[in-house]
Amino acid sequence: MTAYRIIMFAILAGLAQPAFAQVALDAARSQPAMISVSGSAEVKVPPNEIDLDVGVEVRNPNLDQAKAQNDEKVAGVLKFLKDSGIDAKDVQTDFVGIHPEFKNERDTIPEIYVVQRSIGIRLRKVSDFEKGLTGVLKNGVNYVHGIDFRTTELRKHRDTARQMAIHAAREKADALARELGVKVGKVQSISENTWGGLWSWSGGSWGSRRYGGMYQNVAQNAGGGGPSEDGSLSVGQISVSATVNVSFTLE
Repeated sequence: MTAYRIIMFAILAGLAQPAFAQVALDAARSQPAMISVSGSAEVKVPPNEIDLDVGVEVRNPNLDQAKAQNDEKVAGVLKFLKDSGIDAKDVQTDFVGIHPEFKNERDTIPEIYVVQRSIGIRLRKVSDFEKGLTGVLKNGVNYVHGIDFRTTELRKHRDTARQMAIHAAREKADALARELGVKVGKVQSISENTWGGLWSWSGGSWGSRRYGGMYQNVAQNAGGGGPSEDGSLSVGQISVSATVNVSFTLE
C-alpha cells in the first residue's frame, strides 16, 4: 500500500508540473517590459558662510589656576569676536574638558591639569575669514579643530541637481530604448538621493565636530569661489549632488 501511494504521488506530481510551468509562463507574459536606469548630477557653488571650530587649552599644575587662565583666554576670544561685529547668536562655547595628567601609573596626585574649551563661530561673510581666524589665534585660541565652508542656499541647489539628474536618467533611457528599436513608456518607480553642500577641513583634535563620491552624468558650475580681493584666500567651491533611479515601461 505504501509503495502504491508513493507511485501515485509521483504520477500526480509529474502531471502537475506542466500546469505550474504554464501558470508561471502566463504570469511572466503579463508583466510589461521594463527598463531601469540611473542618472546623477553635480552642482558646484561658492560658499557664502564659514563655520570655525576652535579651541583654547591651558596646562597648569594648579587646577584653579588652569581654570582661571582658560576662562581669561576664552573671554579674550569672545571680546575680540564681539568687537569684530560677530553676532552673539553666531558664537557658542560648547565643549569643556578638565583632564588630570599623571607622571606615571602609580601616582595618585596629578602632575598637571589640562583645561580645554571649544568655541564654535559662524562667519556670515566669507571675506571675514582671514581676519577672524587670525584674530582668534592672537587672542587665546591655540587649536583649530575644523573649518566648514557651506551654502545657505542648499535647498535650491539640491533641487537643481535633482532636476538635472532626472533629465540625465530620461535621456539615458531614451538612448537605450532607441538602440533596441522600442520606445520609453510610463514611469513605474523612482527613487532619489541628494548629498553635499558642505566642504570641511578637520584638524582631528579634541572637541572637533566633523561632518561625513560618485561619478556624475551632468555637472553645473554656478560660478564664484575665486581668490579674495587681496589674492591670499581662495575658498573654492562646494559640491551638491543628486542621483535618481527610474524604471520605465517599454512600448
